[in-house]
Amino acid sequence: MAGLFIDIKVAAEVAKNPETARKLEEVCPVGIFAAREDGVEIVDDNLDECTLCDLCLAAAPSGSIEIIKLYEA
Repeated sequence: MAGLFIDIKVAAEVAKNPETARKLEEVCPVGIFAAREDGVEIVDDNLDECTLCDLCLAAAPSGSIEIIKLYEA
């Protein structure tokens, strides 16, 4: 499920990595990522809180996270 303004796609190999999940949970200032034993969960209720800070992009392997703007700027 996507937010009204933002959607986030995480590559399967990263989504299943508990260590990366912990990093994503730690760096996201608005709680979009939740670390689970089996990897990362996207907290749908928080998607539209995304500030486009790109901290998640820096914390994950290059190209493994895509932030999709669902609006025209």
